[in-house]
Amino acid sequence: MGTADVEAVWRVESARIVAALTRFTGDFGLAEDAAQEAVAEALVSWPRASPANPAGWLMATARRRAIDAIRRRVALHDRYALLAADPAVNPVLDTEVDLDRIDDDVLALMFVSCHPVLSPQSRVALTLRVVGGLSSEEVARAFLVPVPTVQARITRAKKTIAAAGVPFELPPAGERRDRLAGVLSVLYVIFTEGSTATSGDRLLRPDVAYEAVRLTRTLAALQPDEPEVHGLLALCELTAARFPARTGPDGAPVLLADQDRRLWDSSAIRRGLAALARASTRGLGPYGLQAAIAATHASAPSVTETDWDRIVVLYEALGRATPAPVVELNRAVAVAMASGPARALAIVDELIAANRLAGSHLVPTVRGELLTRLGRRTEARTELELAARLCANQRERAVLLGKAAALS
Repeated sequence: MGTADVEAVWRVESARIVAALTRFTGDFGLAEDAAQEAVAEALVSWPRASPANPAGWLMATARRRAIDAIRRRVALHDRYALLAADPAVNPVLDTEVDLDRIDDDVLALMFVSCHPVLSPQSRVALTLRVVGGLSSEEVARAFLVPVPTVQARITRAKKTIAAAGVPFELPPAGERRDRLAGVLSVLYVIFTEGSTATSGDRLLRPDVAYEAVRLTRTLAALQPDEPEVHGLLALCELTAARFPARTGPDGAPVLLADQDRRLWDSSAIRRGLAALARASTRGLGPYGLQAAIAATHASAPSVTETDWDRIVVLYEALGRATPAPVVELNRAVAVAMASGPARALAIVDELIAANRLAGSHLVPTVRGELLTRLGRRTEARTELELAARLCANQRERAVLLGKAAALS
């Protein structure tokens, strides 16, 4: 087995290994460190001799590393005795443990990684590292921050969890739904960064987006009766389905009107529609409403044949559920397609007058597009140039500058 094989096994099994070790050691940081040491050892030993049961090998090695660490902690002899007990007493730590079984341990791991005592940035970093199995280097590359910054966030997060005495357990049933919203928000942030990078020279970061999809699928399997989990999964699947058509061979963005819809992933669309159906059982929440918008796009043969009136209605519902200026801005885009740019421009100008989304490149981007459609070319060029100055993503900036230059 080579490095890629080790990484593949680790990506799939890491959450279960860390979760099992955390439950039996009672120490989240120790469990994660022991698991990381196990994968480091695998990188050295597996190329020489591939184990028959890679997941079991990682679990057994991580357990030994945890035992070694606990030996050095005199105050934790009782924990060491538990870990070192006969496998018949603790079968979950046996090398033949069934790691294909998804249970509440992984769900508890998600809740710990997304605990409210952590900052939003730390929740994202810890979730990707511990639940997603990404390395610090991969997390840093995804969010364009230095590796030491990511490592510091993860270290600080583990210390914060330990200091706060956060237990490794599922929140009580009465609190779980409130806490679930935090878990979903972390997964949403991860997917959003992957689907449209906030900065850098790539429009998409598919590896980041697909990791969010994988984690959301896991969460949906663990919480099958939560509609908004399926709503987020539907949104991710339906949005990711368009990835193959969103950029050209050189990585340049391809606008929705110009995309070859034959490239859209039909399997992902089917999965997304199925998840949306499950999310609709008790009425759509915010993620479900966004998924319904994505589904309307996915089912349309072209931009002109899209049911823009339905999208306007869905954005109005989303605005009532979660009032936010970006929702209003997106509603303005839909209104422009359904009823013309003049009505949409009034919505955008109201956002500007209220100083909402100040400093974002999105407002002048949309305003520039609307002014272009209204024939107000000079004003449109000014808006698009402003949007380009505010935009941190190089690919998006190039598109904006190109549109502005065409209006000269």
